[in-house]
Amino acid sequence: MPPFEPVGTNKAYVEWLVNQSMLGDATMLARQLSGQSSMWNNPYAHPNPRRALDTASVWFTAYPLSLITRRSQSFLSALGSDDLWEAFEQIGITAVHTGPVKMAGGLSGWEPTPSIDGHFDRIAMAMDPLFGTEDEFRTMCESAARHGGTIIDDIVPGHTGKGADFRLAEMNYRDYPGIYHMIEIPEDDWHLLPDVPEGEDSVNLDAAAERKLQEAGYIIGELQRVIFYEPGVKETNWSATRAVVDTKGILRRWVYLHYFKAGQPSINWLDPTFAGIRLVMGDALHSLLDLGSGGLRLDANGFLGVERSTEESPAWSEGHPLSETANQLIGSMVRKVGGFTFQELNLTMDDIKATSSTGPDLSYDFVTRPAYHHALATGDTEFLRLVLREGLRIGIDQASLVHALQNHDELTYELVHFATTHRDDRYTLGGVEYAGHELAEHVRETLRQHLTGDAGPYNAIFTQNGIACTSASVITASLGMTDLDALSESDVERIRSAHLLMAMYNAWQPGVFALSGWDLCGTLPLSREQVRALIRTGDTRWIERGAHDLMGWNPEATQSSSGMLRAPTLYGSLPDQLQDPSSFASRLAALLAVREAHGIATGELLDVPDVSSAAMLILVNRLAIGAVQVTVLNFSEEDVRGTVMSSHLPVGGRVVDLSTSEQVAEVDDLCSFRVGLGPFQGLALIIKEDEHEEEAHRD
Repeated sequence: MPPFEPVGTNKAYVEWLVNQSMLGDATMLARQLSGQSSMWNNPYAHPNPRRALDTASVWFTAYPLSLITRRSQSFLSALGSDDLWEAFEQIGITAVHTGPVKMAGGLSGWEPTPSIDGHFDRIAMAMDPLFGTEDEFRTMCESAARHGGTIIDDIVPGHTGKGADFRLAEMNYRDYPGIYHMIEIPEDDWHLLPDVPEGEDSVNLDAAAERKLQEAGYIIGELQRVIFYEPGVKETNWSATRAVVDTKGILRRWVYLHYFKAGQPSINWLDPTFAGIRLVMGDALHSLLDLGSGGLRLDANGFLGVERSTEESPAWSEGHPLSETANQLIGSMVRKVGGFTFQELNLTMDDIKATSSTGPDLSYDFVTRPAYHHALATGDTEFLRLVLREGLRIGIDQASLVHALQNHDELTYELVHFATTHRDDRYTLGGVEYAGHELAEHVRETLRQHLTGDAGPYNAIFTQNGIACTSASVITASLGMTDLDALSESDVERIRSAHLLMAMYNAWQPGVFALSGWDLCGTLPLSREQVRALIRTGDTRWIERGAHDLMGWNPEATQSSSGMLRAPTLYGSLPDQLQDPSSFASRLAALLAVREAHGIATGELLDVPDVSSAAMLILVNRLAIGAVQVTVLNFSEEDVRGTVMSSHLPVGGRVVDLSTSEQVAEVDDLCSFRVGLGPFQGLALIIKEDEHEEEAHRD
């Protein structure tokens, strides 16, 4: 530790912080790129989801803390391994989303403090040594390119951690306070602020303190909702700092905004210094042009504008036009240098529609994911059909969505589309009419009953956001399996079949298909006791993030190099699975080959017809070549037969199974045909017309 006091009056400490800061790095990078011809080679004004899909349409979503590697091998080195990419190439995976791998957490004096949100509290552009080096990241990008793949990195436009940038902001140093929504409170009004507990650097405001500061004119007060609300931990979106010595020796206290946790101060996109914008843009360009990634995930990018409302109303913080403007800037900058972006944020369909016209190229599908889980849990696709039709009505392009199985987050079931913007609209489900907010709560309660408690004691509620679970444990609860230690071989086959059905739903429709190592291994949750220290503050998601050995690199390991405990798995390693035609990975490869060969990813959803069996789902798509493609799925363990009927089906068309190339039916005069499905079976079909009719249709 340097022999200097870590305070603002110590020039050595301040200089060290500047050298550690993201804003400092962004400023240097901008000077290197300004005036270069490379900044003008690509169109950038409009999102282009199909260009992104042509780059990579099947993604592996990694999680750095949970991948078991070879002994003494880093996470980034493992993701660059040729044997891993050879397996991915066999399966049909064309991109890896690394997850957050750069320095995160905070600084306390000279010492780093750990991440409080899975490395989504970024504090530097440098790689976290826990995961590897910049050279290993570049090597990973080169390995991906050799196998026809690409790497997707992360930026977080909404907040940072409490690193050098935040500490310099507390010291009122140059532009740094302009990065954040920070308001200095004069010492005369420190009585309005709560005391900061011993050993802490800030304290969350309760509702009363929030109101007092609003009435005093300092802050805009209550926001539309409190994400991660937890009594006594996070009751508002505002926290007060301790007293900090600035660079002139003056004591200062601030109140700062954080949509998420207190260690994630929110970035201010409309400060006169534009310091926050400079920081975020520099981070994006560093990842794309210096490290070599091909795309970026934008995390927490829907909360980039905040504005005072009337005195009786919460401040305007969601759906704000500034968020759309900021996303347009980020998306344009990334496209300008040849990359693409996607946003992973739970939005209404209206917001997805709005941002897809100006901002990121792709949006995460948080809308139909709880709906297809609901279909599996109940054996009834009515709500899933309702959601898909709502998307068609609003004008959502399914090809602009990332349809995913499990990732590092909980099964989000907030259903904000129905619970917020459309809360008073009327919907019918199961013969009952609901207001939008009533429908959302009905579906949430159905999922809780089917997937948690007695039905799934190994799954857990995560705050008000959703359910902590793996894909496999969604299935086991849906199938009535309550004891995960007593699963038989026949049970595993039932789980595998349902898991492949969920993969078919996500893959046999337009858009990106994403899955994780937890999916490929069939991972089950850790017990609460195993992660007791991690979930003590209420973050139950750690039960679903168990370590897994994707490639069989270290069979004896009981935990990942990051210390995450190894979770039980059902399917085995990828090399073993790819030797077995009946395995999950081999059967997944077959259905992804159908998707790739016929261009399903870049198609267009035309219709979600009525069904004659409640467990059936029918998606009618138009492929880029002009042909009609139909996906038919059975969300139950019973055989079903039914009629596929849609005005988009050409009369007389031959219905051909894309997996076998065999004709299975013919479209009759009612624009329909009959089909039969076994338990959890799916069919990808194409309607073939006479050659002259197909040519006329294409014209």
